[in-house]
Amino acid sequence: MTTALITHPDALDHVTPPGHPEQVARMEYINRALAAPQFAPLLRVDAPKASDDQLTRAHPPRYVDRIKTAQPGPLDADTHMSPGSLNAALRAAGGNTKAVDMVMAGEAQNAFVAMRPPGHHAEAETPMGFCLFGSVVIGAKHALDHHGLKRVAIIDFDVHHGNGTQDLVWDDERIFFASSHQSPLYPGTGHPHEVGAHGQIVNVPLDAMTGGKIMRQKYENLVFPAVADFKPEMIFVSAGFDAHQADPLANLNWTTEDFVWLTQEICKLADTHAQGRVVSTLEGGYDLDALAASVAAHLKILMEQGE
Repeated sequence: MTTALITHPDALDHVTPPGHPEQVARMEYINRALAAPQFAPLLRVDAPKASDDQLTRAHPPRYVDRIKTAQPGPLDADTHMSPGSLNAALRAAGGNTKAVDMVMAGEAQNAFVAMRPPGHHAEAETPMGFCLFGSVVIGAKHALDHHGLKRVAIIDFDVHHGNGTQDLVWDDERIFFASSHQSPLYPGTGHPHEVGAHGQIVNVPLDAMTGGKIMRQKYENLVFPAVADFKPEMIFVSAGFDAHQADPLANLNWTTEDFVWLTQEICKLADTHAQGRVVSTLEGGYDLDALAASVAAHLKILMEQGE
C-alpha cells in the first residue's frame, strides 16, 4: 500500500487579508515542496466537498447553514471568508472523510490532507482561529459512524491548543484527544484539568522556549501511554507545524527533526494498535520555508510506513 495525498486547487481560493499569516502562499510552498521527485509515489487524490450529513456529525445544522450563507468578510478579528472560502473549507472536511474511506478500503495505508483553512479551533457553533469546520473531528466521526470503528484517537501537535476539537469531542467516549501546545498562548485553553466527560482528553501545556527534548519526554510519559491504553483503531493527526523554532506566531523551539520523531512514534503506535491506519491533516505553520520543509519531512515518514 501507499500514502494518499488528498488536496484540491480550491485551497488556493481561500483568500485572507494582506498580512494575514494563514495565507495562500502556505499551500503554494507546500505544493512546490511536494512536487519533488521523491514524492512521485504519492497517490494524489482530489478532496471532495463534505456533505451536510458529514458536517452535521460535528456541527449543528444551524451552524453549517450560517457558514454556508456567510458573506465575504470577517467572522471575527482573525477568521475571514472570501468568495472561495466555503468551497475550500468543505473540501478540507471532505478530504478527511475521503482519507478515512481510502484507508479503510485498503487503497492507502495512510493519508495526508493538505488543505486550508485549518480546522482545530472551530467549535460546535463558533468559527475562530482561522478555522470554519472541525475537519479532523468530521473525519473521526465518519470513521466511527460510517465505517463502524469503536475507538479512534486524535493527536494534535499544533503549537496552539485545539480548543475546537476538544469542544467537539468532549462528550464522545469513542474519541481520545491529546493536544500539546504552548501555554500561555492563544486560545488560552488546554489546561491539564480539562479531561473530557469520560477522561478521554489529555492536555500537555508547554512553556515558551521549550525545545524538542522536553516535548519528547512529555509525549513518551503522558501522551503515548494514554493512546496505547485507549487502543484506537485509527489515529488522526492534527499536524500543525507552528511549534517550529522559525514560526512567527509562537515561541517553541522545535526543529524539523522533532516533527520527524513525532511522526515516527505515531506511526509505531498505529502499527501496534490500529493496523497502521493514520490520517493526518494540515493545521498551522506560518513560516513558509519551515512549513514546507516540515510537511515534506512528515510525508516522507508516512510514505516509509506505507511501503
